[in-house]
Amino acid sequence: MEMAWYIPLLIFFARILDVPIGTFRMIVVINGQKFLAALLGFFEVIIWALAVGGVISFLTNPFALVAYGAGFAVGTLIGMTIESRIALGYRVLRVINSRPEIDVSSVMRGAGYKVTRIEGSGMKGPVEVAFLAIPRRKLQPTLEMVRGVAPEAFVSVERADRAAAAAETPAGRIAFTSFGRFGGVRK
Repeated sequence: MEMAWYIPLLIFFARILDVPIGTFRMIVVINGQKFLAALLGFFEVIIWALAVGGVISFLTNPFALVAYGAGFAVGTLIGMTIESRIALGYRVLRVINSRPEIDVSSVMRGAGYKVTRIEGSGMKGPVEVAFLAIPRRKLQPTLEMVRGVAPEAFVSVERADRAAAAAETPAGRIAFTSFGRFGGVRK
């Protein structure tokens, strides 16, 4: 059976669609959004099946194979670009400042950040350890600010699964968990 000239293009564009959907699906899985992940998975696997079916039907044709591989590569780049722009989730910054004349925590609090400060002991003496939990989309500006305040500080970044807060009231402790755009929900 001879392959029509447009089949490699269909395979290529199918992969360009399904790979970014898969990338985004993994992000929402990590963020615990199971229904959105299931919906994305539904469309991802249908598009993938069509692409694989096209390649299997014309397995001996190098254009079909190259289109499949190239679509996967381009789809990966597109998926990573989309993921970096959406920037879902939270990050925890740990700033270790060994210069006592610089108070990173105070400066960051003055800029509106919620900071937890711990006094530590480093190789050459006392250090300030500051923790900040921030939305991922604010990571770059926050890192730039920290570098401007304490350019010699050691900074590490970790992914945080969910941000949660608790409040103390006369009636007792109330825990709040953030569910994305729905704000605080009482536990």
